[in-house]
Amino acid sequence: MMMVKFQAVESSALDWSGDGLVVSLFEGEVELTGSLAQLDEKLFGTVKELIAEKEFEGKPGSLAAARVGGGSSIRKVILVGLGQRDNLTLEGIRLAAAAAARSAKAEKCKTVAVSFPVWNGAAAKTARAIVEGVELALFQDSRFKSEPDKNHTVDSVDLLGLVGVDEAIAQAIQICAGVNLARELVAAPANACTPITMAEMAQALASELGLELEILEKEDCEKLGMGAFLGVAQASDLPPKFIHLTYKPRVTPRRKLAIVGKGLTFDSGGLNLKTQGGIETMKMDMGGAAATFGAAKAIGLLKPPDIEVHFVSAVTENMISGHAMHPGDFLTASNGKTIEINNTDAEGRLTLADALVFTEKLGVDAIVDLATLTGACVVALGDDIAGLWSTSDELAAEVNQASELAGEKLWRMPLEEKYFEGLKAMHADMKNTGPRAGGSITAALFLKQFVEKTPWVHLDIAGPVWTDKEKGYNSAGATGFGVRTLVNWVLNA
Repeated sequence: MMMVKFQAVESSALDWSGDGLVVSLFEGEVELTGSLAQLDEKLFGTVKELIAEKEFEGKPGSLAAARVGGGSSIRKVILVGLGQRDNLTLEGIRLAAAAAARSAKAEKCKTVAVSFPVWNGAAAKTARAIVEGVELALFQDSRFKSEPDKNHTVDSVDLLGLVGVDEAIAQAIQICAGVNLARELVAAPANACTPITMAEMAQALASELGLELEILEKEDCEKLGMGAFLGVAQASDLPPKFIHLTYKPRVTPRRKLAIVGKGLTFDSGGLNLKTQGGIETMKMDMGGAAATFGAAKAIGLLKPPDIEVHFVSAVTENMISGHAMHPGDFLTASNGKTIEINNTDAEGRLTLADALVFTEKLGVDAIVDLATLTGACVVALGDDIAGLWSTSDELAAEVNQASELAGEKLWRMPLEEKYFEGLKAMHADMKNTGPRAGGSITAALFLKQFVEKTPWVHLDIAGPVWTDKEKGYNSAGATGFGVRTLVNWVLNA
């Protein structure tokens, strides 16, 4: 994939020359005065003409583009709307930058400059939002196509009028590298992304970034009593891999954090077989693990100075064979709790159970898990919002703040303890599913049984991990949801 070169330049739009100039305008403020009037004069009236011809009003994400005639040093001008000035957010800047980047690509601009207002006086955060919007919007995954993508690419983007933001630009590029790794993992088919290749990817990350790596094979998991995880894995011809990556700073860490991702590289549903209209998309059921390892890549590149981070995923397939777990089977998790399997398609929580027990034993200060866990969460919150459950108001607030900075939407849901009644079993400690009503809540309550004391957040990302159409800075397909929230959480811990 081609890399876009970003740089901050002190010069304004009046001084810049190149293929495409992006000018941002607030809604209701499209009258050309001051420097904008000067720019329009330099561009032979193109901006004023474009506003009139396209009836451009500056509404959020609105676009208008035109060629500049008269031998101008700028070939194309692109207008992008920011909406009302008082409502401007970092996410609004990120989305506007993404829209502008796609327009620049369509207009075949190789060299691009963007002129955006500084949000709340925070030049670094503004620069990071612009770079993230551009980088994420221009990402293309053509690994599985017979011929390379021949579409035009943008080579460079200048951030006009911003100074002292080089570190923020570099940080944004590193974060996006993690997001794009997560996108590639989720988008890869189940015959390319397997437990084995996931372990190989983790080995490559460890080698490249200096992370510590521990991979537990099936025999190691048996010794630790991971009956829940291995119960899911037993039907697959591919060996399970329990992956534990660790980032350690050079100094004694001020805080130790853990991120745990559900890693089902394919979910057939087991003997409770999924049907057409759902089963073919189940390569994405490792979206939590993808976000976990995407965050590992970003953190390994960013190298926070005093935070230790553990990245954990119990990786397997949920398949059908003569070795498959049956509905009605009892499994024993690594903390000794017994589980009656009343639905083999509620397998992600079984793998997470042993992963959470393992992670808590590491002695970390906080745990965040991510999982494409329930369709019930999609019913409750739709495709754009992930559910959040937590045993700690303080940790929930930290993760919420990180998500707001990232522009990834979360909504806190209740851990309604009385709903656990629906999970109680006659001859085991619990069943792996409860009643249909409140299904995402009972799933969270199930997971809670495997975290004893450590502050914990559970994120159900079943909705936003994938999009069927272009949306914001995401093209159709895998979104890499969660990576930026996780990285922001770690960086601000």
